[in-house]
Amino acid sequence: MNIAEKSAYLKGLMEGMEYDTTTKEGKLFTAIIDLLSEIADSVLDLDDENAVVNDYLDELDADLGAVEEVVYGADECECCDDDECCCEDEDEEDDDEYDNEDEDEDDEATEFRALECPHCGEDVYIDNSFEDDEIVCPHCFEMIKVDEAAEDEKKS
Repeated sequence: MNIAEKSAYLKGLMEGMEYDTTTKEGKLFTAIIDLLSEIADSVLDLDDENAVVNDYLDELDADLGAVEEVVYGADECECCDDDECCCEDEDEEDDDEYDNEDEDEDDEATEFRALECPHCGEDVYIDNSFEDDEIVCPHCFEMIKVDEAAEDEKKS
């Protein structure tokens, strides 16, 4: 029995008991039963809206799962569909070993050089593989010609 049915049952009980609705007690019981009916209707409306929102959330979750699969690729382990896979612990240990190696390689491969901004005098660091002729100083936002700044660095 849902809340609306229970409210209707109480209203039927009150009518069956033949309360005099002109007395103080009768008016009170009538007001309480009417209030319960309104509350029951509101709760049922909220339940319906909640079900719609939950359905929409499930659709969004499925769509996000599809996007994650495209962006991050399918899981390597196909033994189960559970997020807490039985194979996960072994894979994480192997991944940790390789993560450190990748970081070391990245550190060795990426070298920076410092240029002094001719406008504000602050050091600006750029990647050695940087090929543009000009950059914007992150401190004063003025244009720096990379070749001229590099020559000035060599002179000093």
